[in-house]
Amino acid sequence: MDLKALTSLFATTLSPDPNVRKAGELQIRKIAGQEGIIVALLQIISAEGVDNATRQACAVWLKNRVHTCYDIDSSEIRPDRTPISQPDCDALKSSLLPLLASTPSRPISIQLAATLKDIIIRDFPEKWPNLFSDINKLLASGDIREVVAGCQASLELIKAFEARRKVLPELLPQLLPTLVNIATQSLSAPHPGSSQEIPMLLHYILKTYMKTTLLQLSGHQMSNESLVPWGRLFFQVINLQLPSDAVPTNEDERERCEWWKAKKWAYATLGRLYRRYGDPSQLPSTLKDEYGAFADSFVNTFAPEIIKVYLHQVELFVSGQAWLSKKCQYYIFTFFSDCIKPKSTWHLIKPHFETLVSSFVYPQMTFTPAKEELWHTDPVDLVRQQVDDGDYFDTPLVAATTFLVQLVKSRTKVTFRPILTFINNVLRSNPEAPRKYGALNMTVSLAPFIMRHPDVKDGMEQFLMERVLPCFGAPEPYLRAVACEVLCSVEKVGVKWGDEQNLHHHFSAVVAAMSDEELPVKVHSILALTQMIIIHDSIRNVVASQIGKLVQDLLKLCDETELESLNSSLKAIVAYYHEELLPVAVELTVRLCDTYMRLAGEVASKSGETSDQDISSPFEFDGGEDKEIAAMNIAQTIGTVISAVETSPEILAQVQDVIAPIVVFTLEKQLIDLFDNAYELIDSTTFKLRKISPNLWPIFELTYKALKTHAINWIEEMIPTLDNFLSYGSDVFKTRADYRNMIVDIYTTVLNSDSLGENDFINGSKLADSILLNLRGHVDDYLQVIVNTALAHFDSAKTNKFRLSNLEVLINCVLYNPAAALHFIEAYSPGMAGTFLDRWFAAIKEENGLPRVYDKRLTIIALSALMEMERSTIPEPLSKAWPFMVSGALKVFDGLPKAVAARKELEDTFEDDEEFEDDDEDYLNMNEDEGDVWDEESAYMEVLAKEGARLRAMNEKREGGYPGSDSSSEEEEIEEELGYFSPLDTVNPYETFKSALTNFQQKNPAAYQAATTSLDVEQQTSLMEVMKKAELPQAQA
Repeated sequence: MDLKALTSLFATTLSPDPNVRKAGELQIRKIAGQEGIIVALLQIISAEGVDNATRQACAVWLKNRVHTCYDIDSSEIRPDRTPISQPDCDALKSSLLPLLASTPSRPISIQLAATLKDIIIRDFPEKWPNLFSDINKLLASGDIREVVAGCQASLELIKAFEARRKVLPELLPQLLPTLVNIATQSLSAPHPGSSQEIPMLLHYILKTYMKTTLLQLSGHQMSNESLVPWGRLFFQVINLQLPSDAVPTNEDERERCEWWKAKKWAYATLGRLYRRYGDPSQLPSTLKDEYGAFADSFVNTFAPEIIKVYLHQVELFVSGQAWLSKKCQYYIFTFFSDCIKPKSTWHLIKPHFETLVSSFVYPQMTFTPAKEELWHTDPVDLVRQQVDDGDYFDTPLVAATTFLVQLVKSRTKVTFRPILTFINNVLRSNPEAPRKYGALNMTVSLAPFIMRHPDVKDGMEQFLMERVLPCFGAPEPYLRAVACEVLCSVEKVGVKWGDEQNLHHHFSAVVAAMSDEELPVKVHSILALTQMIIIHDSIRNVVASQIGKLVQDLLKLCDETELESLNSSLKAIVAYYHEELLPVAVELTVRLCDTYMRLAGEVASKSGETSDQDISSPFEFDGGEDKEIAAMNIAQTIGTVISAVETSPEILAQVQDVIAPIVVFTLEKQLIDLFDNAYELIDSTTFKLRKISPNLWPIFELTYKALKTHAINWIEEMIPTLDNFLSYGSDVFKTRADYRNMIVDIYTTVLNSDSLGENDFINGSKLADSILLNLRGHVDDYLQVIVNTALAHFDSAKTNKFRLSNLEVLINCVLYNPAAALHFIEAYSPGMAGTFLDRWFAAIKEENGLPRVYDKRLTIIALSALMEMERSTIPEPLSKAWPFMVSGALKVFDGLPKAVAARKELEDTFEDDEEFEDDDEDYLNMNEDEGDVWDEESAYMEVLAKEGARLRAMNEKREGGYPGSDSSSEEEEIEEELGYFSPLDTVNPYETFKSALTNFQQKNPAAYQAATTSLDVEQQTSLMEVMKKAELPQAQA
């Protein structure tokens, strides 16, 4: 296809006519694998006569093609996914850097840069040895566009290797001095603001440096010869006063312009250097050897200068002399927050904290014009920012709140009273509504600390009556909303009501707010009411009579907003009113399932659009993540309904019938991100009902299909449900050969998968155990398949957990049919049966070889089955092991009571309903000493650092091939699984062993004689104890 025709073809992918667009994409898909297509696209992208939109479409397609098909493994090749030919690969490597330098379009250069990074990851340095020298040539060019391209390529080079600890330190001493010199020289130009390239160049350079600091700081970067010029550059960029004509007048556009991106990365990098490497008081112990000296120098030399520069920028901003982008404000607040706990920097912040709170924090808390605009244009998003702020963590408001909280939490003695005084002074001054909102908003943030402070918590009731209750009747809706927020926040932390009438005044105000015309007021009133229901019996009793209407209204609000916090409220209310909701539980579930189906349908629609685009489409689609999260929350609420009605099997069965179609829909539409929630619902209902309804078997069939096609990685989520099907639907399996074939095939598929790890193999082994235990006598034809599958991993297991799980599959095979199992094990490889018994007996003898109750029960019952074998059916080479059966079982019996007691203690711990009460000391630092603060966050970071160091050491051992790199000493202890239930739980091991011993004596007297006469005194005593316990009921044994 010639260039003109190819250009026209890519232009069709931009057509507003979906039929034209689809036809073009299909045609592109057909020619995608042809050699020379990439060369032609590179020519189109570089052609000035082609419009930018078409060139961009080509660049996007090229990026996707390289990402999916560059140097792919032969096993991944498909008709629609063919590898890029070597000539095309060579053309890419020779053309990308010149293209970056020549393209005037930023959107196109972004696509080309992403393509470059993908190739760097695969080819540099081995297959692209001249890349670094080519980048350096661009950096040394006299053409500013080539220098910018070199900076962009440098950024992609660092991004490609930011997670590889051994690569970056070798590159940085060569690259960083060049970049800092370029940036410094560009700022020394007479009018740096007049050049369009300079801010972009600075943006790339500063972001490159930031990327180098994510995981480690090289020795070069810690040296003064590197740190000083870079530090000077950061300060120069931050202090640079931009002329008005250098940046857009529109604030949103200014936020996104290159100059403010450059400033953002300067702020971000200084904060990163201090937080991660430059604060000795918070530096984890695992990093002290590497960064301790640098941290001591940085905190004394650079940190004071950073504080000075930041305070100056804040002063200019609050006085209206300068503008700060939101991201820059965020990084300033974050840095100030990090300066509170260390003694050395706190003394520099301390004289300014009141000014910072009143002039920098408080304005963020007020009801700003931006909030007012959002209130009217998108109130749901406004509320989401307030209560579901997971997606808004990097805003100035969140950072200001963090700074405020950190002040009160870490330096309580100094800051708490002045900040409360400021809030009260604002409220006493009869301020305008936006300012009153700000003071109350600060109260919301500080409520957990106010309610724990011994001197002020008792005054909260009066504060609510005087300052908050009147706001419920304010004409400004945002004051009504924040009044609900204040009440909710103090109820969460246990405000004490001295006068019950005051509580009910606030309750009446909240109920009235639920009928407010403004959506944010409704939402916050629901959240406040939920807390009151949780805390106060009197409120809970009053609401009980109206619970049906409340739940219906709440469901409607959940549908309208899809807010996670409202779904949490719904779950809480359903949990507290489970008896009252029993009559309407089915109707409630229907409503919830309707909502789930609507959301899941939208997710499926989005998924369909995404799958249709393939790699030939230049468009990117929204995958509907918000809808997925909302659907997950609805599923969790359905789970709460299930728990609420579990005492009524009839209603629970009806609820299950309602739920089944949404699970079927989820599996049919392959909504894998919702699989966890869907399986959890079916696992819950089938376990509580202890039966499998006929309408659930399509779910089993769909699960098998999903696992065999696209969802094998979800085996862990599927296992509990599959185990329930086996446990409570065994009668159906026994009559359905196709189902038996499916369930065994799931086990073999999992264990034979190259894409799964040992944790998944453990789950597969659990499934095999369930098959063998629940389908005794009905999977004879599959016993050899199971044996062979387990033996394939017998010597290759790397972890103790999988080694034991795999061994127990073979033990279960022995329990299922001792003679056949031993025959199949020996048939796998001569001598394998003896090797298996040796491995098993070694686990019995080892102190913690069989750590769990299930492990011990299984071994005792399986040994008992071996003891009952007819002498003639015991393979002669193995007969010498039979006398060990008795002493082996006694060894396991010795540890069984202790294991049972430990499991019971663990169960009691989980069943303890007492809520953990936070210590006030975790919230307030009342110490007079103003030294370094080490709190729970510091301790948590210490734990993370130690775990990271441990994992890195293990990886280095594996990569280096050091002996013992898979040492069991580095593994986690095998713990009891309280959620795992087995048919063996109902078997009395003492009775089973006693019966087996009697049969052993009759069927194999010689082995019995050898087994019993070889027992020492201690073992004989143990045998007598076991025989006594066999006479007792299992609960007493």
